[in-house]
Amino acid sequence: MKILILNGSPRIKGNTSSMTAVFTEAAEQHGHQVKEFHVCRMSIKGCLACEYCHGQGHGACVQKDDMQQIYAELKDAEMLVIASPIYYHGISGQLKCVIDRFYSALYPAAPKSLKKVAMILSSGDPDMYDGAKFSFDGDFLGYLGLQDCGIVTNHDENPVQKLREMAEAL
Repeated sequence: MKILILNGSPRIKGNTSSMTAVFTEAAEQHGHQVKEFHVCRMSIKGCLACEYCHGQGHGACVQKDDMQQIYAELKDAEMLVIASPIYYHGISGQLKCVIDRFYSALYPAAPKSLKKVAMILSSGDPDMYDGAKFSFDGDFLGYLGLQDCGIVTNHDENPVQKLREMAEAL
């Protein structure tokens, strides 16, 4: 399976990256291909709401920035993993820009290959995940109809084991 991880943490060696490393190692041990983008290190602008993508762009965004690398991987990804620290009750702003830019690539439907989604979250407070989970439920499970492979947080009991189990169950 081809897995695309979008890591929204600006801290390369932070909790979110530690968690994605565990998931990646376990997934690769089970024969999956994993590609991770550290979106905070990329130049990705927010959606302009110009509708170019749904008109003369025929699904292509008018902006030509680092999002093109993600679009290229998204075309044949079979699973998407959204990974982020919690900032102000939701995912990081940099990752939110990426998800907003999915408008051109995932509207009106996700690529046929994309079937599964999971979320990896870290926070200093165990009660701050509701905003990110709401987005996950509405955007990826509800709107896109992707299969829920779970959410793992750094406050779960034994998150390392849960990440390994998530990867093994794919």
